[in-house]
Amino acid sequence: MSNEATSSEVSIRHGALESISRIPGVGPEAAALVADTFMIDLHIDTFIPPRLIGYDLRKRHSTGVLGGRFFGHLDFPRVQSSGLNAAMWSITTNPFRLARSRWRVFQRNLARFRALIAATGGEFVEVKTCSELESVHAQGGHGVLFSIQGGNALAAAPEGACSIPDDVITRITLVHLTSSCYGVTSSPLRFGGWNKGLTKKGHEFVEQCNAKNIFVDLAHINPAGFWDALSTHANDKPIIVTHTGVSGVRKHWRNLDDAQIRAVADSGGVVGIIFAGAFLKRRRGPKDETMILEHMEHVMKVGGDHVVALGSDYDGAIIPPKSLRDGAHYARLVQGMLDRKWSERQIRGALGLNFLESFARLRP
Repeated sequence: MSNEATSSEVSIRHGALESISRIPGVGPEAAALVADTFMIDLHIDTFIPPRLIGYDLRKRHSTGVLGGRFFGHLDFPRVQSSGLNAAMWSITTNPFRLARSRWRVFQRNLARFRALIAATGGEFVEVKTCSELESVHAQGGHGVLFSIQGGNALAAAPEGACSIPDDVITRITLVHLTSSCYGVTSSPLRFGGWNKGLTKKGHEFVEQCNAKNIFVDLAHINPAGFWDALSTHANDKPIIVTHTGVSGVRKHWRNLDDAQIRAVADSGGVVGIIFAGAFLKRRRGPKDETMILEHMEHVMKVGGDHVVALGSDYDGAIIPPKSLRDGAHYARLVQGMLDRKWSERQIRGALGLNFLESFARLRP
């Protein structure tokens, strides 16, 4: 991205800096880095609460009666005050609907979400390419990259992933917490089949995503499906895993092993680290944002500094460490990076520049 700042960028940075500087425990260097760095979260599920309980994204909320456990992490005002310049906003699939119903509901949800974004008057703008993202950032807006969690939303679409209109979807997970017609989830809800890889439809779906230049997101897939997807995936396109932990820090069914990290790195992709304490916290390990940093550092050690990214899973029914239950407080993570002597390049890369490099290869 260009180093030249427009007047819009300068104004937004100043406003974000004021908000971030008031976060307890965040020093001026961390606040300035967040305000000046392109920051993107590769997975937020904040469209779930409006679908479930009519949560108004336009209003600033507290962390709620549960104190940021499960939901209540983000809304549009907190996104703006946090310094978050862009995010992959997920439309999550209800796997218990019939296939045709999933396709219809996805289309309705996408239309509703696009209308909600359009009504912000340019504060939030849907983007489809890296150049569009840069343009929105230069105007001081937040870039919205629509994504799908649970590719079986498209199982009854006429042409699968190729049925998506206007290339508006930038990434899709093959599965979510349940297995689907494409493959087997890593979660205990798979009900058997741990050693099974992608189905024929799953291989075809990967090819369809490649044809549309949609990121194939290998979060939630079981190991056999992960490697099957790699065998089919186009060699010149990056693979991503948007929200995960790593087994090198905490062994867990939800986390990637070192071979998987290296495979993502070799593809030119990135690994976004989730903020869910249940997947991250090791025995006798830290209880604050440091648990996230440990997983990030392992990704950097195994795959290189250019591979790590943010993938909070905010509002995805997770319990983040207490210090990060309010999504306006990403800067606390940056303060932790500085305290652990990360270089400025490592910090800027993890916050967003690493992903931008992958995105530019897929959709310039």
